[in-house]
Amino acid sequence: MLEVKNLSVNYVQNTSTATALYDVSFSLERGEILGIVGESGCGKTTLMLALLRLLPQAGRISSGQVLYEDIDILKLDDKAMAELRWDELSIVFQGAMNALNPVRTVGEQIAEAIRRHEKELTRDAVKARVEELLELVGIAKSRREEYPHQYSGGMRQRAMMAMALACNPKIIIADEPTTALDVMVQAQILELLDDLRDKLGLAVILVTHDLGVVAELCDSVLVLYGGVTAEYADVDTLFNAPQH
Repeated sequence: MLEVKNLSVNYVQNTSTATALYDVSFSLERGEILGIVGESGCGKTTLMLALLRLLPQAGRISSGQVLYEDIDILKLDDKAMAELRWDELSIVFQGAMNALNPVRTVGEQIAEAIRRHEKELTRDAVKARVEELLELVGIAKSRREEYPHQYSGGMRQRAMMAMALACNPKIIIADEPTTALDVMVQAQILELLDDLRDKLGLAVILVTHDLGVVAELCDSVLVLYGGVTAEYADVDTLFNAPQH
């Protein structure tokens, strides 16, 4: 479904250039969970943002290809890319409290993505879809009109997953979805991801620091170190015969 070939990303400020990613390649099959691991600052989030072309202003993709079903995402214009996001690829951002708008209800925020991409739906159909999504991720539909601060950390993360699923994407990128959650809630979120993969046939890219999560959940693993690929292998090979 997704093939990344020799992707390099630089951050440019005035006359200085810093290489954040260099020559990174991997592929993702339908229904696969790919784990991306590495120390803080190694380029994990930069890689995720580059895949969706959401890099900050200083970010530059200097070379490589990102092929989604043979379409090179890096060659799409802004309008085509906006249509691809959420419909085909979506992201669960790191830190749900920062990603959710504090002055709008959770239901409104999920509905916005649906209205943006499925303009033909009526108001009642959008409302029903929001309620269906909330229940899919384990939140009572009666809490649709509540604000993010009224949700616990785990519920906010679930709400972010509901939002990511709003337009039935084929690939979900989860950028450290269990950060700052206690161990029990982490387990629930990861179990939810696995269930969604099974129910909906999603492919998932999971960014994490936790090798235990990778061993339990992932099919293959990309290890980043200093912006380059230290190792890329299936999960059994990585744990039983690591090369690095």
